[in-house]
Amino acid sequence: MTGPRYTPLATSLPATVPFVGPEAQERARGRPFAARIGANESGFGPAPSVIEAIAEAASGAWMYGDPENHDLTQALAAHHGVAAENIMVGEGIDGLLGYLVRLLVGPGDAVVSSDGAYPTFNYHVAGFDGTLHKVPYRDDHEDLPALLARAAEVDAKLVYFSNPDNPMGTWHSAEAITQAIESIPEGCVLLLDEAYIELAPDGTAPPLDVANERVIRMRTFSKAHGLAGMRVGYAIGHAELIRAFNKVRNHFGMSRVSQQAALASLADQAHLQETIARVGAARERIAGIARANELTPIPSATNFVTLDCGRDGDFARTLLQELISRDVFVRMPFVAPQDRCIRVSCAPEEELAVVEQALPLALASIS
Repeated sequence: MTGPRYTPLATSLPATVPFVGPEAQERARGRPFAARIGANESGFGPAPSVIEAIAEAASGAWMYGDPENHDLTQALAAHHGVAAENIMVGEGIDGLLGYLVRLLVGPGDAVVSSDGAYPTFNYHVAGFDGTLHKVPYRDDHEDLPALLARAAEVDAKLVYFSNPDNPMGTWHSAEAITQAIESIPEGCVLLLDEAYIELAPDGTAPPLDVANERVIRMRTFSKAHGLAGMRVGYAIGHAELIRAFNKVRNHFGMSRVSQQAALASLADQAHLQETIARVGAARERIAGIARANELTPIPSATNFVTLDCGRDGDFARTLLQELISRDVFVRMPFVAPQDRCIRVSCAPEEELAVVEQALPLALASIS
């Protein structure tokens, strides 16, 4: 009997995923985590108004979601002061990354990213047989001028850059990004991942310029809005590029409940501001815990704090495993020299208290 006839590309790819979820780790461990602070979710949760909207929408879950995402698209366009034709809603930034790569990247096409940046982007590039060129971080920041210089060297079709950055939490000013945008090579698109932009200082996001065909920006409801489980993201860009998504996207990828949740969250700006304040306080709390244990917190514009362990990657990996053994779910950067760090997501006080208790014990066990 003949089995599935996979493509040569599919045969060549490893059967891996970019991240192992905490649920898989809990099943392997046989017990839950006491502190789930590794996936950059918002433990502060969505607004009460959003919970109500989800409950109200649940009775309509038997219907497919609007394939045009009309109401949410219109609301986002009004929120950002752009036309609806400049907005594309999708299944989180992860889903939109896959669609953009599918649109632009074919076998052997050059793509540029930072070495150690968000690995899901790399996963999509490999899945469409692109050739990924990597640029090292500079002082724990992604190096946008170097990324664009490499793009010119290799005739890249796409450059990935996140601001604020994951996994380091660092950021660049809007002025610096605006200046760099002027040097995007012809025929290249800069993908600006702004998943954490609501949590960043004023002056981090450059003005929206949807007339620029060579920049597309992506944002999400997973972080500051506290809706990671709803899988709602959106792209902002030139109308022609946005329309092209309709050629490849899953038109029924967004659920009706997710659409209503995002609409309600966008409308509740007061709760968003409250969450931003709580994240800021949690960043300070995490930084204080780190300093008390002689670790160095890297300044963050996100909903996590990256902690410099002061040694090498092996030490950081051992520390991570010791924390996991004490029921604290955290993650860490994958690539040296950033792998000298661990990364702790902002969370309510009860979870940070677990970290405060577990961290000195974990460090003592490997000192």
